[in-house]
This record gives sequence, structure tokens and C-alpha cells, in this order.
Amino acid sequence: MDLSTELIDWYQQNKRDLPWRNTTDAYLIWLSEIILQQTRVEQGMPYYYRFAEKYPTVSHFAKAPEDDILKLWQGLGYYSRGRNMLKTAQLVQQQYNGVFPTTYQELIKLKGIGEYTAAAISSFSANEPRAVVDGNVYRVLARFFGIDEPINSPKGKKLFQQLADEALNRQHPALHNQAMMEFGAMLCKPRNPACGICPVRLGCVAFASNATTALPVKLKTVKVRKRFFNYLLITDGGNLLMNKRGEGDIWANMYDLPLIETDGLMEPEALLQLPEIVDFFGENAVIKQKTTVIKHILTHQQLFIRFVILDVAPLKLKKNWFYTTVRNTENLAMPKTIFIFIKDFFNF
Repeated sequence: MDLSTELIDWYQQNKRDLPWRNTTDAYLIWLSEIILQQTRVEQGMPYYYRFAEKYPTVSHFAKAPEDDILKLWQGLGYYSRGRNMLKTAQLVQQQYNGVFPTTYQELIKLKGIGEYTAAAISSFSANEPRAVVDGNVYRVLARFFGIDEPINSPKGKKLFQQLADEALNRQHPALHNQAMMEFGAMLCKPRNPACGICPVRLGCVAFASNATTALPVKLKTVKVRKRFFNYLLITDGGNLLMNKRGEGDIWANMYDLPLIETDGLMEPEALLQLPEIVDFFGENAVIKQKTTVIKHILTHQQLFIRFVILDVAPLKLKKNWFYTTVRNTENLAMPKTIFIFIKDFFNF
């Protein structure tokens, strides 16, 4: 059984009509690939349309202010992707005169583009014979060939790339790669794969040995860090005190409220006794309202967030704190949790 031939036949009859599949424009393909990293197609599709409409070429993207990119990205998560995209677009504008490169060797040098993305863009835009290996492809290969080597081990990455290269249809690499990924997304799913209608089940080792739930194997290496965020909502008439985040942490260069991070959960009454609170607000701060703790899960972090509404005027402003109108917060790029709280609190 030829895996590639069978999956291409299946793909041509069952593929989803996705906009980035109807173009060989490397810029638009890059746009879709970055947006869809760690993101479901259904969630990423509206973002793709928004970005493609507002920035139809990489030259348009390169000229955009970072705040505009982050605002458009709001709610998608993994905000470093948006920042890296802007750097990549600017590099393409400078070094390639606004023509997005299509060869693997050129693409791999760009910010935020790794082996998978470089292979995908070169394959889909220029039909370069590069085997794409993403989570879907790992799963298809592991099950079909019965490979129990962890996909995230050095040996496993090398092994699965070799298998993908060997399976690649070099006459139709773009079609082959799309078929492999679509098959993994729609039929050979992580849970409850549709083995009953699978066109390659008779050649599948996992199906024959009833091992689909055991494959692929992945090493658990992620250590989750717990953090405790106490956000302060402070108004001055119709203005709201905001904070511009810096580099080197989550949500870099985005906007949120003044933040006090503590080592554990702390009641707001105790929070007001902290030296840094007293330093900025004196001893006259009054708690008007407090929310329950919200758990916000990131890839490597768990955030425990509480909002505390204070009746106080700061004695002095911390660096990066500033006042803005409540209505203007709609134009600021904020983490979704912060944006929703402000929007609900002020009912706009």
C-alpha cells in the first residue's frame, strides 16, 4: 500500500475549502501558518481574514505599528507570534524588497520560522520537495508505521523526519503535505480516530494491533509555573489608570492594569499592607470591590488573577503607568482576560 497515493486520493475528495489553499502567495501562506500554530482552524480563520484584508502584502504588514498588530491579534494568544511576524515582515521588506522568499534555505533564516513552517511555505508556494512534519503528521506516521519512539525526543524527531522524507511524493509535494496534515486533522484524530472509514487502515500497524490510543508517544517535559496576579482598577474621573508592559515576560509590550504579583494567593486587605502598595497609594486606599480568582492557563504557566477596585489617587505613578479614557482602552492591545474585564465592568 502506498501511503501517499491513498491519502492524496482521500484528500482530493474530502479536503476542506480553506482560503490559504487557493493561493501560492508565500506571504499569505506564511500568514496562515503562523496564525494556525497552536490554534484550531475555526478559531484562526477570522484572524487570517482580518490580517489579509488589513495587510494585503508583506510590505503593508512591515509598515504597521506593533500596537496595531497586537490589537488585531488580541484573543489569539501566544502574542510573541505577532511580534515575531512584524520583525519578519520588516526583514523581508528590507532584504527581499517586499517579495516573500519561497525557498526553504531562505525561509529558515527568518524570525519565527522553524523547520516545519519553512517546509510548509516552500512546499505550498513553490512545490519544493520538503516533507512537512507537524502534530498531525507525527500522529499519522506513528500509527501507520507503529513507531513508539517519543515524538519530542531527539531520536524521535530525527526518525519521524526521515520517515516523512521517505513517504514524500516528490512529484506532488504540496499535495502530499496537505493530504497528510488534513488526514491527521480530520480522520486520524488524537481521540476517537475514524478507523472505520480510514482508507489506509489495512496497512496501519496501530489499527492491526489496537494501539491507536497509545500512539504517538510524547515525553512529558513541561514544568508549569504558577503565578498570582493582583490587578488594580483605579479611576480618576472618566480616566482609567493603565500599565504598558515591558519586554521579557508574557504579553510583552501589551497593555494591562497596574499589577502587583505575589508569591501566593493574597486577600486584597492584606495586599494593601504591602510596602509597594503603601509607597504608591499611601495608607488611605479603600477596597470598593473585589472579584473571585480567575484561573488563566498558558502553555507553561498557570495564572491566578484577581481584580481589585480601589478608591484612591496614587501619590506617584510607577514607570509605564498612565491615565487614559475608558473608551480609548478599546484601541489598546490587551490580553483577552483584561480586555473582557474592563469591557464588562464599564459596560461598553
